[in-house]
Amino acid sequence: METLVVIDLGSNSVRMTISNLDDTGDHHTLAAEKRYVRLSENMGVDQQLQPTAIERTLAALSEFKAIYDKLDHPRIVAVATAAVRQATNQKQFLKQVKDQLGLTFKVISGATEARYDYLGVIHTLPIVNGLLVDTGGASSELILVQNRQMKHVVSIPLGSVTLSQAYLENDRIKADSLFSAMTFVNNVFNDVWWLREATNLPIIGLGGANRTLAKINRRKKNFLNVEDIHGYKLTATDVYNTLTQLLGLNLAERKKVPGLSKDRADIIVGGLVPVALLMRLLDSQLITFSNAGLRDGILFERINQIKAESH
Repeated sequence: METLVVIDLGSNSVRMTISNLDDTGDHHTLAAEKRYVRLSENMGVDQQLQPTAIERTLAALSEFKAIYDKLDHPRIVAVATAAVRQATNQKQFLKQVKDQLGLTFKVISGATEARYDYLGVIHTLPIVNGLLVDTGGASSELILVQNRQMKHVVSIPLGSVTLSQAYLENDRIKADSLFSAMTFVNNVFNDVWWLREATNLPIIGLGGANRTLAKINRRKKNFLNVEDIHGYKLTATDVYNTLTQLLGLNLAERKKVPGLSKDRADIIVGGLVPVALLMRLLDSQLITFSNAGLRDGILFERINQIKAESH
């Protein structure tokens, strides 16, 4: 029996999953924790992690440490994604985390992040063909799946925090700002040479912004368990209507939208522009949501290792 602690330090939130695995590959989740830390906030053109964002992150990680320190010999896998990947003060930040908490983060590439997303989805949803879209705080990963195999993958430098900060007002969003953001996102998509191969395919949505889209709609349709979005589907019309609704609101009104967490109200529009534009660009009529992603991919990779070792 092994206890696996997976910590995923993203640009907007840091998450931790603790699972028990046995040597047959059976596993169950003991705990799942999430803290909003906005690590990529105000990184600016010089791509510097800011002191207040670092403080919030260290505080969250120290709360996680208090939890996993009670475990008996856990295996800890800690990965950092876009914000740390892009940061010019990456080394100083990682050293600070190591010195204060004894925690060593591995900074993973966008391609590795995408591969873990793929593993998480393919082990938990019956996807045959589709385009996986993981919209994070500072980057998005696109993965083309054909016959359940990963065919193409790319990590692009746009996310809910970075898009919102670069283009969109905090409060009521202006038409010209939205158009600038959409033009930027469209240009990024046009640079992905293989993207047209996903035309008419369903989209599989991962990441905080896309999951929030599912929660808003589940709340609207009076589902009992709003959080249970794994495998939930929405039409393109639902997606466009939700974005239109959010664009008509100011920040205070967005904070009151059922299913939308207050911590995300200022970046939700920036977070949904990529998936809405993708659905339009690829004439994709359906999006399926996945609660499984990066952390689950790391878990399944470890399960496969254990199975291989026991044979």
